[in-house]
Amino acid sequence: MTLPNDSLEEYNKKRNFTKTKEPKGIKELSEGDQPIFVIQKHDASNLHYDLRMEINSVLKSWAVPKGPSMDPKVKRLAITTEDHPVAYANFEGRIPEGEYGAGLVIIWDRGTYDNLKEEEEGEEEQEEKKPISMEEAYEEGHITIRLNGQKVKGNFALIRTGKEKNKRWLLIKMKDQEANSETNLVDNSPESVVSGLTLEELEVEMKEKEEE
Repeated sequence: MTLPNDSLEEYNKKRNFTKTKEPKGIKELSEGDQPIFVIQKHDASNLHYDLRMEINSVLKSWAVPKGPSMDPKVKRLAITTEDHPVAYANFEGRIPEGEYGAGLVIIWDRGTYDNLKEEEEGEEEQEEKKPISMEEAYEEGHITIRLNGQKVKGNFALIRTGKEKNKRWLLIKMKDQEANSETNLVDNSPESVVSGLTLEELEVEMKEKEEE
């Protein structure tokens, strides 16, 4: 199902689709029952990780310079970028030189997520909590989710710092059974969950194909 693509206007303007193999910005729903997330490792001008979550039929996106941490004591900077189409969750490959975000991209992790954001309603303790939609949580600048990825699992908070238009957020692992202060997922698991290749291995493979 495709929907109006106003929020993807910036995405489309930044890309020349006759040169890049990135998907065109069309607003659409993912196929499953639960919303999806993806973390893409992106070797652009600076190596970083792009966290993208399906919210209101697009992928809301943050650039996380150091990648996610499973340690609740660690706060990772996350900077908002333009909305991406849901189809971008399947993109792995090279963004050509001269194009926006030029460099290699791998799908470092992906899966579904659950919205944990709840608001206390009423004075009675027994009264049921009312969930806040992901759109509302994003606008408020305080998101709490459970990530059900192949690598990253458990509860996380995304908190905007400063005023409403501020692009700087913090990605923080919440305390739960998946929290781990000793394991560094970024260092210990550098490969794609789709191809099994690291960025370096993908670079070699693509060069070999170009030479054929």
